[in-house]
Amino acid sequence: MDLSDLLGKDAVVAGLKAKSKKQAIQELSAKAAELTGLSEREIFDTLLQRERLGSTGVGHGIAIPHGKLTRLDRLVGVFAKLDKPVEFDSLDDEPVDLVFLLLAPEGAGADHLKALARIARQLRDGSVTKGIRGSSDAREIFDLLTQPLTSSNAA
Repeated sequence: MDLSDLLGKDAVVAGLKAKSKKQAIQELSAKAAELTGLSEREIFDTLLQRERLGSTGVGHGIAIPHGKLTRLDRLVGVFAKLDKPVEFDSLDDEPVDLVFLLLAPEGAGADHLKALARIARQLRDGSVTKGIRGSSDAREIFDLLTQPLTSSNAA
């Protein structure tokens, strides 16, 4: 699975302004609603419900909030580089500045998990995250996110 299958060029936000985890999720929900035509409130509520089960802050300044929606017909990703890191209740207690939102159709069990794993692998690549953190250009960030995995991260 390629991240370009999930993420469009118009789904990358460089320099998202958010003062909290909740606000970051709300801003990403608004962008996802714009891209999918679904209700911003439905997306936001779905993501908050998932966060209540446990934080999607995976460590190293990265969060991957995700959820399933009944009226969605495909996997959809939205990525944001925050202008300032926010507390996210991450596994390592570090604030988050890179957020990859993933939405999946209700019945997308295996595809949803494969997409989450692929996102995590890409964002585990230090050269990718360093490049993203050093860029303020959405197109450049998109290119970094969708580049093929190096062999050391492909496993």
